[in-house]
Amino acid sequence: MNIEKRVTELVEEKIADMPNLFLVDVKMHSNGKLIVLVDGDNGIGIADCAAISRHVGFHLEEENVIEEAYNLEVSSPGIDTPLTLPRQYAKNLGRTLEIKMEGGTKREGKLLSVGEGTITIEETIKEKGKKAETVESTIPTDNITETKVLISFK
Repeated sequence: MNIEKRVTELVEEKIADMPNLFLVDVKMHSNGKLIVLVDGDNGIGIADCAAISRHVGFHLEEENVIEEAYNLEVSSPGIDTPLTLPRQYAKNLGRTLEIKMEGGTKREGKLLSVGEGTITIEETIKEKGKKAETVESTIPTDNITETKVLISFK
């Protein structure tokens, strides 16, 4: 059985009664590190991460899913982790995003809304010889290759 698929099933099973939590990613690295990223609409606490880790670890051992030694790490995605799910976008409304588009262009703006397959940002556009203007832009998520939240210390 695919390790990542089984771990996904185990995490979904554990958080089924916690509607504010959601699975972001599961990755099994060749060095034996199994990383599970879980987030919540209001963040996720250490106690929830520990409970998920115990549940997943117990079942992996019980079922002997992984033959070799491994290191299980359950955490929330770091601030530098790209956004991938609509719930992650919704959680970051009002924050400034850096968006990499297909074709390599970058856009930056404040996230105003999340729609079905789109996001709307407020971005400042500066054309040569003209005054900068702030516009709302709706971007299809299919055209986005990576989105990161920009941290401001102002």
